[in-house]
Amino acid sequence: MPHFRRFTVVTALAALALANPVVAADDDSEDSASAHIEQAQIYLKADDYLKAVHEYVRAAEISDDPEVARMATRMAFGFGFNTEGLKAARRWSGLDEGSEEALVYTAQLELREGDLKAARRDFEMLLEKGRQPPDEALLSLLPVFADENPEYVDKLMRMLAKPYPDSASAHYAVGATSLQAGDYENAKKEAQRASELEPDWIKAKLLYGRALLLSGDSDKAIDYTARIIGDDPDPDPDARMELALMYMSAGRDEDALSQVNQILLEQSSRTDALRLMAIIDFRLNNLDAAEEDFQDLLQSGHYTMDAVYYLARIADIRGENEKAIQLYSEVDDGQNAVMAQRRASALLAFDSDKPDLALERLDKFASDHPQFAIDMVVARAQLLTSLERYDEALADYDRAVSYRPDDESVALGRAELLLRMGRLDDALDSYRTATKRWPHSAMSLNALGYTLADRTDDYREAEKLIRKALDIEPDSPAIIDSYGWVLYKRGHPEKALEQLKLAYDKFPDPEVAAHLVEVLASMDRKDEAQQLLSTAEQKNPDSEFLKDVRERFFPDAP
Repeated sequence: MPHFRRFTVVTALAALALANPVVAADDDSEDSASAHIEQAQIYLKADDYLKAVHEYVRAAEISDDPEVARMATRMAFGFGFNTEGLKAARRWSGLDEGSEEALVYTAQLELREGDLKAARRDFEMLLEKGRQPPDEALLSLLPVFADENPEYVDKLMRMLAKPYPDSASAHYAVGATSLQAGDYENAKKEAQRASELEPDWIKAKLLYGRALLLSGDSDKAIDYTARIIGDDPDPDPDARMELALMYMSAGRDEDALSQVNQILLEQSSRTDALRLMAIIDFRLNNLDAAEEDFQDLLQSGHYTMDAVYYLARIADIRGENEKAIQLYSEVDDGQNAVMAQRRASALLAFDSDKPDLALERLDKFASDHPQFAIDMVVARAQLLTSLERYDEALADYDRAVSYRPDDESVALGRAELLLRMGRLDDALDSYRTATKRWPHSAMSLNALGYTLADRTDDYREAEKLIRKALDIEPDSPAIIDSYGWVLYKRGHPEKALEQLKLAYDKFPDPEVAAHLVEVLASMDRKDEAQQLLSTAEQKNPDSEFLKDVRERFFPDAP
C-alpha cells in the first residue's frame, strides 16, 4: 500500500522563502514563472495567503518544472485552498506521471472538491500500486480520510469497496466511514458482515459496539462490549480500551478508570492507556494525579502534544497564568494546537493585560506554523472582538471568509460581530445568506431564528426557523433555549418556561438563566426569579446577560 500521509505547508513555505526553483535564464516562460514566484513571496510576507497561492499556481501552469507544481500543490493544500491545489496537483501529475505523491494529492483534493468519480479512479490506481491486496489496503485509507467531508468519504469508500463483497476488510472500511458520516444502521450492518466473514476479528466486533453507542443505545453497547471481554479468557486490551471509552461517554468515569488500570496492569508500557487514564483523572478533577500521569506521558515521548496541552489546562485551572501561557504556547501541532493558542492569547490579553502582545503571539505562531495561519486569522478576529476592537476584528473576519468561504462557523462569527457592532440589518443579511448556503444546518437556522426573536418583532419567521433547527438537533440546549425565548416573545410564558427550564437543566448557561429570570419575573414569580438570578450570579459574576436582567427587573434588590 502506498505510504499515505498528510503533507503540511511548512516545507513548501520554507522552500519558497529560502530558494527559487532552478529555471532556465533564456526561457521566457521560466522567467515569467520566476516572476510569479517572487510576487508570491511578497504576498506571503504581507500574510496575503490566497494571492500568494494564486501566484504560485500561475507559476506552475507556466513552468515545465514539476518541482514548481509540487510546491504550489503543497502550499495550496496546506492552506486549504482546494480548488487551486487541485489545479496544481493535476499539473504536477501531468509533468511527472510516475509520481505517487502527486497522485495522492490529486486524489485527496478531488475528494475535498466532491469530484468522487475522479477521486475513485485515482484512489483505485493507488490501491493497485500498493503491496497489500487492494481490499485490505482500504483500511489504510481510513486515517487519510479522517478529517475530510464524512458524506463524501462514505460515498467514496462504498465505491472503492464494491468490487470486494466477500472481504471483511472492505466491509469494515465501509462500516467505519458510515459511522463517521452518521449512518449508524449501515455501520452496524457492515460491521456484522465483517464479523461473519472473519468471526475472530475483534476490531469488527468493536466497530459494531461503537455503532450501537453512537446510535444512542449506550447501555446495549456497554453490555455487548463487556460480554466480548467476559467471554474471552485472555481479553484483548483494545476491547478494554473501547469499553473504557464507552463508559466515559456514558459519564461512568470511575468504571472507565477501572478498565484502564487493568490494561496497565497487564501491559504497563501502553502509552495510549496511560493517556486515557490521565484524561479520566483530569475529568474527575483529580488534578494532582492527572498532572503526574501527563508528566509520565511526556517523559515517554508519546502523545507529547496532548500531555503539554493538558498540563497547560491544569496550570490554567490553578491560576498559574505564566506557566499556562508558556505550556499552551508549546502546543504547536495536533488537534489542540488552535485551542491552545487561543487560550494563551486570551490569558495574555485579559489576565496579563497585554492585548497587543497577545496579537503579536498569534501572528508569530501563524508565521512559524503556516499550516495554522488561517486559523490564527480567525483567532485574531475572535480576540479583537472580545477586546471590542470591532473594526479590526471585522477586517480579519473578512480575510478569513475570503480564505474559507465554505466555513460555516467563520461566516456565523462574522455575522455575530456585525450584531455586536449594532449593524442589525447587515447581521440579518449575513445570517440569511448562511441559511441559504447551509439550509440543513441547525446552527445557521438557530442563529437567524434567535436573532429575529431577540432583536425584531418577526416572531412568526423566528419560530419557523427555530422549529426547523429543533427538527435537526432536538436535544440541543441552545436551540431549546431559542424555542423557549420565541414562545415567550409570542405571549406563551408557561410554554416558554417549560422549554427554558429544560435548556437550563441540560446546560446552565448565564444567558439561559437570564431568559428564565425574565420569564419568571413577567409571570409575577419574582421571588423565584430573584433566587435563580442570585444563584446564577454566584457562578457567573461577570455575565453581562445577568447584569442586564438585574438592572431591568431588580435594580434595588441587594
